Amino acid sequence: MARNIEAEEYIKSAPDTLLRQGVDTDDRKKQRFERIIRDAQNSICKAVEEIDGKKFHEDAWTRPGGGGGISRVLQDGNVWEKAGVNVSVVYGSMPPEAYRAATGNANSAPGMTGRVPFFAAGISSVMHPKNPFAPTMHFNYRYFETEDWNGIPGQWWFGGGTDITPSYVNKDDMEHFHGSYKKVCDKHDPTYYAKFKQWADDYFMIKHREERRGLGGIFFDDLNNKDADTIMNFSEECVNTVNSAYLPLVTKHKDDAFTEAQSDWQQMRRGRYVEFNLVYDRGTTFGLKTGGRIESILMSLPLTARWMYDNHPAEGTPEFDLIDACKNPRTWV
Repeated sequence: MARNIEAEEYIKSAPDTLLRQGVDTDDRKKQRFERIIRDAQNSICKAVEEIDGKKFHEDAWTRPGGGGGISRVLQDGNVWEKAGVNVSVVYGSMPPEAYRAATGNANSAPGMTGRVPFFAAGISSVMHPKNPFAPTMHFNYRYFETEDWNGIPGQWWFGGGTDITPSYVNKDDMEHFHGSYKKVCDKHDPTYYAKFKQWADDYFMIKHREERRGLGGIFFDDLNNKDADTIMNFSEECVNTVNSAYLPLVTKHKDDAFTEAQSDWQQMRRGRYVEFNLVYDRGTTFGLKTGGRIESILMSLPLTARWMYDNHPAEGTPEFDLIDACKNPRTWV
């Protein structure tokens, strides 16, 4: 596959900015968003390390034409089996099919050929704890720009969200997690939480299983209906809520006793996670179609997962309750 972004050049430590020097370093929108995601990466990794007791491994790289990334992964820790927090700044061009994947609109730019010049910056994370009663969590916040192309004016938009994927339903945990994000949403727009929760419930559907990956959260994309600073303020508060919304749940459950059967169930739910990410996730699809860094794109996958043939939990069991909640989204707050 032809690469649509330049190859990485690995460096010992990340520079102060990954923006193109003298070109975008005075672009307030790009500059501010990069600072938001770099600060969030630092604060979230620091908080996770304090709980786990193990440090993240960091890889950093740049590209000749500008941009680069910082991947931090904590693997086989004391609390998390795998946790990753990635930051990337990308300049490149994408084929029309990648443009459609980025916008989520399969009918955008019909019949167009050539490549669409773009800028993208974002932070993404997935955390898979060892204990089956501690939930997996994912978040992603991004800013995207395209240049004028084939008569289509350049566009900008924000996207993102934070969602939770437990192996077992804990009502108190879900009320805390969803309540944390409802509070943020209500502060910025009273319509946001209901709209973005529904969007998450729709987006994280594993269509071939007719069930959702987990128990949702918030999700939004192509958001440009307000001025950029207003939406950026919302994105900033969302990413800065990750620690308080998620980490107390891990601290609460990291030492819970569990059986081998419960561990096996966690492994099967991770299998569902893998299925969604490789088949449906827009970020994964976009990264693969533009020739991005594979280790960063697939960082979201767990170290271990399990597929058991024709497994159906018995009605009335905690495992059945999770499946029901994934098939029939619940109102938590």
